[in-house]
Amino acid sequence: MAETLAAFIFCALLSGSAIFGVKLRGWLSEEHLSERTMEAIRLVTSLLVTFAALVLSLQLSSVKAAFDTAYRDRNADAAGLAQFDECLRSYGTEADPIRLDLRSYTAGVIASTWPDEPKPAGVSYPDTAAMAREGADPALGALIGRIGRAINGLNPADALRANLAAECRATYQRVQQRRWAVIEDVRGPVSPLFTSVMTFWLMLVFLSFGLQIPRKRLAAIVLAIGIVSISTVMFVITDLETHYGGLFGIPSTSMRDALAGMAR
Repeated sequence: MAETLAAFIFCALLSGSAIFGVKLRGWLSEEHLSERTMEAIRLVTSLLVTFAALVLSLQLSSVKAAFDTAYRDRNADAAGLAQFDECLRSYGTEADPIRLDLRSYTAGVIASTWPDEPKPAGVSYPDTAAMAREGADPALGALIGRIGRAINGLNPADALRANLAAECRATYQRVQQRRWAVIEDVRGPVSPLFTSVMTFWLMLVFLSFGLQIPRKRLAAIVLAIGIVSISTVMFVITDLETHYGGLFGIPSTSMRDALAGMAR
């Protein structure tokens, strides 16, 4: 929703800039619209367009790379949780309370990260009503910490279980590392200030377009197509910045598959 609103605001700003350029041309006398003057405006506009296009493409590439990293980290997190549960299952019935806590943690992550989707059924988990989609949550952090303490408190009865306990501790450490990787992915590569500066540059570009185009219907249609195209690019950038939610959001499939495997 926020990314759609941002796209509409961006489209309105560019449209307003272009319309102001058209109006400004109508207010100017003919001596300001000579061929030499228009040629100078085209030269400056081409410079602005080249620079804005370069920065916009780099911004899109950077956001896409950050989104792909977040996608991989989430899938790796889900795989680590499933592997952790398999290790606890192999240890035996003594680890069943730990497995139950692990299921609660996984269900809590799903419910808080994808609040618009159906809640996990058949397992209890912390209240996620006030939890953010991204970042560290104290309740979930306390739950995964309790799991770690329980792992350290295992008392193996033989060499096989001692080896399994060591393996589970190592797997738990990897789960923690992947969890923090997912948490850190919330820090996007594009700052709001940079986006505001970029918007200002593009407003100047479309203002200059408005100064140059003739008052013809076809020219207005072409200009509108340009505004919609650039607004769509900004929508994609904003949407990719929102890793969970929006049109291109990271799905919950891998985490739900991990939870389903824990229930077997």
